[in-house]
Amino acid sequence: MIQPTDLDEIVAPALAHRYDLPTPSLTRVGVGQNTLNLRARSGDRQMFVKTYPAGTDLDAEREAIGLSELAGSHGIPVARIIYNQDGQTVDTSTAVAFSVWEWIPGTVVTDLGDSECAQAGRVLGRIHAVFAVLPRSADTDATVPLRSWRTIDVSALDSTIDRLLGVIDDRTRTGITDPFDAPAARTLAERRTMLTHLPDLAAQIPQTLTVQVLHGDYSPVNLLFTDGHLSAVLDFSPPRPDLLAYDLGRMAFYPNTVTSRHDWPAAARTFIAAYLATNPGATAADVRACGRIALIQLLRSLYGVKQHYLAPGIDQAALDDFWLLRHQAASTLLEHQADIDRMLNDLARHL
Repeated sequence: MIQPTDLDEIVAPALAHRYDLPTPSLTRVGVGQNTLNLRARSGDRQMFVKTYPAGTDLDAEREAIGLSELAGSHGIPVARIIYNQDGQTVDTSTAVAFSVWEWIPGTVVTDLGDSECAQAGRVLGRIHAVFAVLPRSADTDATVPLRSWRTIDVSALDSTIDRLLGVIDDRTRTGITDPFDAPAARTLAERRTMLTHLPDLAAQIPQTLTVQVLHGDYSPVNLLFTDGHLSAVLDFSPPRPDLLAYDLGRMAFYPNTVTSRHDWPAAARTFIAAYLATNPGATAADVRACGRIALIQLLRSLYGVKQHYLAPGIDQAALDDFWLLRHQAASTLLEHQADIDRMLNDLARHL
C-alpha cells in the first residue's frame, strides 16, 4: 500500500514528465476521505492533484470527470481538469493513479448563510436540468433506485450496531479506550431506538419520483466560495441515476446547517426555492419527499462510527465529529418532521 509520505517521490516526477510541471513542490490538502489530495506548485503555476487508492474504479472516476466537464460546458462553475500528455484525464503511468485539476483559490463554507444557500440552490438546479436530458437519465428503470429507498433492512442495521457496541464493550473490559467510546456508545443506543421509524418513513416515499443522473455528493464541503460567490462545484460522482430528491434534500437539510443555524428550516426553504427557480423539471412530489429522503439517509447510515471501530478512514477524527453531527441532525429532523412537511408542502403548491 502506498503511504502518504511516498506520494511526493511518485507523483512529482510524473507531474514533471506528463504534465509539463517542472520540479513541483507538493503539499497535502486536508480534505477528502476517499482520496489523498495534494497541492502542486511550480513557479507561478498551481494545480490540485487527486490521488486514487488501489482498487478504485478508474473508469467510474473518468465518467465522473466527464460529468464535471459537461457541467462546465453549460456555464456551471467547476474546476478545469488538466489532461496529461496522452490526452488522459486520469494518469496511470505510476504506482499511483491520479488526476490533475486547476487550482481554485476559494474557501469551503460549512455553515452556509442565506446568500450561500441561494447560490448553492440555483447551481444545483442548473446541474440537474443539464443532467436530466442525458441518455442514462432517460433510460434508467426508476423502480430500481426507488426500491433501494423503500426497502431498508433494519435488522442488518441493528446487527451492525450490536457489533460496534460489542467492540466498545471489549475495549472497556481490556482497558483500551479512547474519548470517542462514550459518545459513540450513547449515540449508537439512541440510533437503535430511532431506527424503529425507518419502515414508516420508507413506506411514505411516493411510488413516482424523478430519477436521473445527479451530482451525487452535493454538499458544502464540495463547494468553493470566492469573495462571497460560488466559484466551483467539486467532486461529481459517477453517473449512477438516483432520486433527484436525494441531492435536493441532502443539501437542504445538511447536518452542519441543521445543527448550527437556529433558523435551519428557513435556510432549507431558501435553498429549495432557489433550486426550483433554475430546474423546471422538479416535481411537487420530489420537493415533498426530499425531507424524508434526507432523514432516511441519515438514519440508515452509520458512516463515521462504523469506520472508527472497523476500518479507520484517512482522517478518522473528522469522521468521528461528522458522525456526532449527523446523529444530532437526524434527531432534530425526526423531531421536526411535521414542520418540515408543512414547509415542503407550501413550496410544492406552486409547482
